[in-house]
Amino acid sequence: MPATTRILSGIAAAAVTLGLSALVAAPLGASADARNAIGSTVIDLTPGPVKEWAIQTFGTADKLFLTVMVLLIIAVLAAVAGLLERRRLPIGSVMIAAAAIAGCVAVLSRAGSTPVDVIPTAVGGLGGILTLRFLTSGRLTDGSAHEAAETDPGRRLSLAALGLLGLGVLGTAVGAMWSRRVHSVADDRAAFAPPKVARPAPPVPPGVQPPGVDVTPFVTDNADFYRIDTALSVPQLSRDAWRLRIHGMVDGEKTFSFADLEQFELVEQMVTLACVSNPVGGDLVGNAVWGGYRIRDLLAAAGVSPDADMVLSESSDGFTAGTPIEAMTDDRDSLLAITMNGQPLPIEHGYPARLVVPGLYGYVSATKWVVDLELTRFDRAQGYWTPLGWSERGPIKTQSRIDVPRSGQDVPVGPVRFGGVAWAQPRGVRAVEVRIDSPAGEGPWQPATLGAAYSDDTWRLWSFDWQADEAGPHTITVRATDNTGYVQTSDWASVIPDGATGRHSVDFAVV
Repeated sequence: MPATTRILSGIAAAAVTLGLSALVAAPLGASADARNAIGSTVIDLTPGPVKEWAIQTFGTADKLFLTVMVLLIIAVLAAVAGLLERRRLPIGSVMIAAAAIAGCVAVLSRAGSTPVDVIPTAVGGLGGILTLRFLTSGRLTDGSAHEAAETDPGRRLSLAALGLLGLGVLGTAVGAMWSRRVHSVADDRAAFAPPKVARPAPPVPPGVQPPGVDVTPFVTDNADFYRIDTALSVPQLSRDAWRLRIHGMVDGEKTFSFADLEQFELVEQMVTLACVSNPVGGDLVGNAVWGGYRIRDLLAAAGVSPDADMVLSESSDGFTAGTPIEAMTDDRDSLLAITMNGQPLPIEHGYPARLVVPGLYGYVSATKWVVDLELTRFDRAQGYWTPLGWSERGPIKTQSRIDVPRSGQDVPVGPVRFGGVAWAQPRGVRAVEVRIDSPAGEGPWQPATLGAAYSDDTWRLWSFDWQADEAGPHTITVRATDNTGYVQTSDWASVIPDGATGRHSVDFAVV
């Protein structure tokens, strides 16, 4: 049998494995999906700097990149299995069996899994082995001399492998669509009418948006809000199934259903969230109106021990974050949020409930699909990212960004208006300054015009009018000063371990 045919047979067997697994897993849910379990396990086992590289390189497409890479690795291993498979020495079949066992282990390692969830992986593995044995058994190439003369046996085998490959791909697609249709909480979200807000967010004052310059909107649309998390497959959790357990160093354990939350006051507040992976000048930051319940009210119902200094939050898919307890109980009004910009939380942003903690990077605070709050101590527990190289506490640093001009943009001679955004939650932004350099020398720092302030928990937009008289290359740099008087540092630091520092600069040309 030609090597190319063996390779094709191995890949076809892998496709059948994945297709059967997806079809059988569809009625059981995401916890039985071996692809999701393996991908999530890969994420968990990947060193912190490698994860950070993926986020910096691919941004919000990091999960798509991982999915493609996992499929490529499966294809390569499957090709090797096809090459090694022999009728009397089934090395390829052993490789598929080993992969299925590894998949079962990965499934069982995920939060909320049960022994039943390994059935799809086991069925898929058995189907893959049978497919590989069939394609490499020689049955399709054995036959009479007359049959061999009429039909090329290698071509017949290749066509059979291609057919099975197509069926496997179709099974995977059908299984994925079936699973989404059966388990999606989109209808649950669409039917949700949030309770009346007891304390609405203050209205946005006029003048927050600088006129005449295309900077980011003051309020980020839900569809444009950045998403960085460890969920390869977005958890689907309905309101009826959701529970929030509060336990650990408390007077009495509490468990709240979604309906139980209505005993608390529903409030709204505008909060700017930022990701610790946001580089200087990056866009992993957004501002929205969040509606929810004060976490300090929920914790008070359980009674917090004075010795506790951390709240370890956990999502339905097992992600954890360790938040300083003072951030959950002080007057910043950290929220168990259920709405975003007046709408139920988008599913990918944590529906039905998530945490919103002003002033802290998301890796230590912004747990989506949150189901568990454990009162504990930093010397007893760690969140997901801390063992991977990030610091225990992640206060947001004073930062600013240039939106206009864009890097490499040509600016016409004459009056122009530049602009951008600055943030320093929960301290607030007092001032923004820009410096424009040219081949003639370094320019002075000059004050930018700030948009109206909303609160210390939100970003502030700025603009700067400049007379572009000198043709040629220029560089604009920005720095912010927060309300404590701290001036954004020029010292460059990586996002690891607790957020990037430095000043954003953009090169442009006057023409």
